[in-house]
Amino acid sequence: MIGQIERPSAKPAASAATGPLPPGHPPVAAPKIGVILSNLGTPDGTSYWPMRRYLSEFLSDRRVIEKPFLLWQALLQGVILTTRPSRKGKDYQTIWNTEKDEGPLKTVTRAQAEKVGALLAERYPNVVVDWGMRYASPSLPSVVERLFRQGCSRLILLPLYPQYSAATTATGCDVVFKKLLDMRWQPALRTAPPYHDHPGYITAIADSIRDHLATLDWQPDKVVMSFHGMPKEYLLRGDPYHCQCLKTARLVFSELGMTQERTMVCFQSRFGPDEWLQPYLDKTMEALPGQGVKKVAVISPGFSVDCLETLEEIEGENREIFTHAGGEKFTYIPCLNDGEAGIRLITDLVERELAGWV
Repeated sequence: MIGQIERPSAKPAASAATGPLPPGHPPVAAPKIGVILSNLGTPDGTSYWPMRRYLSEFLSDRRVIEKPFLLWQALLQGVILTTRPSRKGKDYQTIWNTEKDEGPLKTVTRAQAEKVGALLAERYPNVVVDWGMRYASPSLPSVVERLFRQGCSRLILLPLYPQYSAATTATGCDVVFKKLLDMRWQPALRTAPPYHDHPGYITAIADSIRDHLATLDWQPDKVVMSFHGMPKEYLLRGDPYHCQCLKTARLVFSELGMTQERTMVCFQSRFGPDEWLQPYLDKTMEALPGQGVKKVAVISPGFSVDCLETLEEIEGENREIFTHAGGEKFTYIPCLNDGEAGIRLITDLVERELAGWV
């Protein structure tokens, strides 16, 4: 008979039987496999204190800000977080899901998990799909605990970042690994690799561009692929993110048959005085009309879900920059989100990681 574990929180709902049970043994359910869709996170509200808590957690992450910790904390807590929460809260208000009182990142990530779970349940009834955030709620450690209590003796962590970076993929894995440190009875864990060059991903992004452009009564002079930026120093330290972004762009534009003259890659969302990956999206949008580029389409394939960086920063801020500089036509091509192509892609990625377990 299975012995008792010291802490009830570390005991799963059920475990696998390896043979006939002795008389009087309680029923043992079939083991389950838990799948965690992991994304960055979103504040719990747009007012000052929820924004401050979120930004403090995010900007205190040593994977995100690689500065001397104590000096950075003095600047962050004493200066940056006195004004930034209010400014960013106003930005979040422009995209906030008022019906559910949450950010769109949370709304859509939940929908992705529900739809992928429904598809997988048809083939794998012992697979449970859940979702969690690196920052704010629902936290990744809480999702690990919830799945383990449901009897999941094996877990797959799928970071929804096509391109790997220590500041996104790795930090999400970190908190899951730390959760396992506190568990006496640990589930087996697989972490899914980046999918920046996965054929299904490349096709899905290319199709989304092709389909969106087909709805326009004009054609862009340039199609701009914008990725979230990072300090150039991180690239020089060995982070593969920049290279994977460029490979994604090359494969997608090749799939579309677009020439270099008609396409370009930019980086957005820089923060602080350090040099970040270039060219910067906002500076590019400001310069293009003066170079004769009056019509642009922008897509941000590094995001699996539309969020502040796409809906407010690209669709809002950069559209305005381009228009004020003399641009005539601007269109933003949405993320895959929980559309059919996006759900099919995530399902395929999960099934790849289930190999040997189902």
